[in-house]
Amino acid sequence: MGGAGGGRAHRAVVAAAAGAAMVLSGCTSTQEDTPPSERPGSSSLPEPAPAATSSSAATSPPLRIALAGDIHFEGPLAGRLRDPASALAPVSDVLSAADLTIVNLETSVGTGGRPEPGKRFTFSAGPEAFEALAAAGVDIATMANNHALDHGRARLASTLAAARRAARAETPLSVVGIGRDADEAFAPALSDVRGTVVATLAASVADQDPSADPTGHWAATDGRAGIADALAPGRLLDGVRRARDTADVVVVYLHWGVQGEGCPSRDQRSLAAELVDAGADIVVGSHAHRLQGDGRLGNAYVAYGLGNYAWYSPGDATTSRTGVLYLTVRPRTAGRRPPYVVRAAWAPARIGVDGLPATASPADATAFRSDRASLRTCAGLAP
Repeated sequence: MGGAGGGRAHRAVVAAAAGAAMVLSGCTSTQEDTPPSERPGSSSLPEPAPAATSSSAATSPPLRIALAGDIHFEGPLAGRLRDPASALAPVSDVLSAADLTIVNLETSVGTGGRPEPGKRFTFSAGPEAFEALAAAGVDIATMANNHALDHGRARLASTLAAARRAARAETPLSVVGIGRDADEAFAPALSDVRGTVVATLAASVADQDPSADPTGHWAATDGRAGIADALAPGRLLDGVRRARDTADVVVVYLHWGVQGEGCPSRDQRSLAAELVDAGADIVVGSHAHRLQGDGRLGNAYVAYGLGNYAWYSPGDATTSRTGVLYLTVRPRTAGRRPPYVVRAAWAPARIGVDGLPATASPADATAFRSDRASLRTCAGLAP
């Protein structure tokens, strides 16, 4: 833990460093639903869970995974990339307060190319975007989304080269959901957290209307670079099954759903169930540009929509609501039990005019909790 402020205990695809392990706690609905800022004696960040009495739990220390939504560097955020090391400094404590942090990078990255013709919104950032995420405490960024190729295929070679450099940097960042071919685009990032291996896969199933969203012709194939496109989910499901055989925890981050909708679509719910059946322990996503419900689906945890996180405009009261979702996961134990999310807690926030999220006020945090319960109900998820 620590990110830009004090050095992380591990980074993706790197063996874990020494450090105190988090310990297991039972989970109650009150603990899960109460924002950290509302708990007596707590800060704005969720605290590690207290120790449990179970001897089997003691042999498998839990890990904490942080998940946030859409990030780009447009509008008031663009100038922040002049100093990548401090670009996201105001939120680095929140992003780095976990063993593993995963976000969606909603922009093309690199140099060259030109804006995709006929597309209403085209986003662009230099390779410094990867450095900015890593400096803020992000371990994994997915680019399986409908803006990754906003500057066309002419930029794609630059994007992939920058991603390879980011993975080898002193403070590394793994980029998933994009690659030189479909195998690379669907390949998981493997993260070793104190001996627990987490596999993170990413894919896009966003609207494929070419007049509005050219994701379909950006899809990676066996002979072409691009993003992981899972409109036909067979390759993604196979990837989850393979990851299940080798990893202790499997996370899937999707770009999906209907923009502006608070309740997940029938397609989202169907695919989430398929992914859980295939072996996913955590399924999260974005694209609606607002929060959608989160909760338990069988033995897995699903968060249908994480909303915007660092975004050029706060928009309205719905789209400006954001936060970081922290999931405490009990890992697999000697093959005898599956991983299991034992605690879920949000650090609620609001996106400001500067494009960055700021900690929600106590009143707003209370409203966040109420809205979360309503969104969970329409998503058909359990506490």
